[in-house]
Amino acid sequence: MKRLRVLLCLVSVPLLLEGQDLSSVLKAVETRYNRAKTLQVLFEQTFTAQGRPQRRESGELFLRKPGRMRWEYSAPPGKLFVSDGKQIYLYSPANNRVERMRVKESDDLRAPLGFLLGRLDFWRDFQRFVSQPEGEDLRIAAQPKSDRAPYQQVEFVVTPTRQIRYLKVLGQDHSVMEFRFSNERINPALPETLFRFVAPPGAEVVDAISEGGTP
Repeated sequence: MKRLRVLLCLVSVPLLLEGQDLSSVLKAVETRYNRAKTLQVLFEQTFTAQGRPQRRESGELFLRKPGRMRWEYSAPPGKLFVSDGKQIYLYSPANNRVERMRVKESDDLRAPLGFLLGRLDFWRDFQRFVSQPEGEDLRIAAQPKSDRAPYQQVEFVVTPTRQIRYLKVLGQDHSVMEFRFSNERINPALPETLFRFVAPPGAEVVDAISEGGTP
């Protein structure tokens, strides 16, 4: 597992996009997500690491402030990643096993949208910003200020409506985690029960130890 913490925060190069400087664009992104109490979005996830086959997965992500997150996988079916704000649970149906860890001890790159669980602040954690147009969108790359971050660079793509539709995280081990997001819904009604993990019948529950990897 990799760190469940803010993986985004960018910018301040005075580039122009549709008459606005980059700072204004990112301020609009902050406003969009900081005002959200809940969020629901479809995702496609790709993980690439040296010496390992590329893994592609997909499903639906649910977020609720404060601190709640649910990654519900359709591929592979039955896989589940839940944070109730205190504990993280990863259920793998292939071996009917649940890995459990405290949020503050986690080190998980699966949660790059975990920044939405707190307050998005692009100027807090990143430096050395680079941006370029990508059709009507804007791609932005940045490096973390902290040498202790579990990643060395992030990239994300912002749409004209200030949605984040793509996120790429380059780990310190040169692994690459990519997410593509679609059908985003801001402030849908999400029941609290979505974020209460119940182990499937017969599942083994173990306390996981962070090893800097991604399951």
